[in-house]
Amino acid sequence: MSDMSEATRVTAAELRQFIERVERLDAEKKDIAEQQKEVMAEAKSRGYDTRIIRKLIAIRKRDKEDLAEEEAVLELYKEALGM
Repeated sequence: MSDMSEATRVTAAELRQFIERVERLDAEKKDIAEQQKEVMAEAKSRGYDTRIIRKLIAIRKRDKEDLAEEEAVLELYKEALGM
């Protein structure tokens, strides 16, 4: 039975380490999100449209080929609608 409790102790310690790592990462994520809010607030205070900035950031994250294909289809649809 002592073999089982030793294994349980090691597993519990390892589990605790995983949980604590995730908790630290969550705290870091919260700090980063707060910093991002501050940057956006600064941009807004200087007159930038933060909605457009967010859109640009999303576009920059996308694959260039996927984006080009989407834009081509969008233009095709707009033409079909006379826009």
